[in-house]
Amino acid sequence: MDIVLLVKAAIMGVVEGLTEFLPISSTGHLILAGALLGFDDAKAKVFDIAIQTGAILAVIIVYWQKIRETLVALPTQRQAQRFSLNVAIGFLPAVVLGLLLGKMIKAHLFTPTVVASAFIVGGFIILWAEKRQSTAVRVNSVDDMTPLDALKVGLVQCLAMIPGTSRSGATIIGGMLLGLSRKAATDFSFFLAIPTLIGAGVYSLYKERALLSVADLPMFGVGLLFSFISAWICVRWLLRYIASHSFVPFAWYRIAFGCVVLLTAWTGWVTWSG
Repeated sequence: MDIVLLVKAAIMGVVEGLTEFLPISSTGHLILAGALLGFDDAKAKVFDIAIQTGAILAVIIVYWQKIRETLVALPTQRQAQRFSLNVAIGFLPAVVLGLLLGKMIKAHLFTPTVVASAFIVGGFIILWAEKRQSTAVRVNSVDDMTPLDALKVGLVQCLAMIPGTSRSGATIIGGMLLGLSRKAATDFSFFLAIPTLIGAGVYSLYKERALLSVADLPMFGVGLLFSFISAWICVRWLLRYIASHSFVPFAWYRIAFGCVVLLTAWTGWVTWSG
């Protein structure tokens, strides 16, 4: 058993769990961490996607009461049916555009300029969204969302296919710009993450199954475990944080990280390519 490899897997799991649900792009951080650790070959890229499942398990546990109540009420209650429909509607655009554009995006958009631009532009969009949030709220709970609201958020989620954008950032900030409260946008982002990230993980494992073997199980197991633990801590912290704080600090962090992307690319420390 390669202890060094397992340590690298644990670190990557922590990075995934801490960044997946914050509006700061887990992809960008995993690329940087993988480059610094020498953990960035083809198998490592499959690993990065697969361990998202651990982070999603943390979301399922944190929101288990809502999920359980929805499943129990689904056959009879209109509210549960509408909520489930909204999640499905929000999920659909990512499936369609992911299948249509995934290869092109990997081939052409994993460049330092695109990644850095996505970080920096996203940071300024967060600042703008927070500035107008107090006067633009019309939906205070995920239960108040309409199918059209869900579709709009789902379309915004597709922007996260641009590396450096952040799936959670696109859905949370996009939701706020569309009239959702910070809490409603964050909750729906988490619920939307469940089918989106599980689907991406299963699809990636199936597609790249030729790269994998039974010997990889310990590496994936460690990554999933640490992704779950760090995501569970992060999600619980974020839900407390948004009750009394804005996303402005994350905006400035994104802008600073965009500069880091440019610096590491210019010096050759990190290869920001698919």
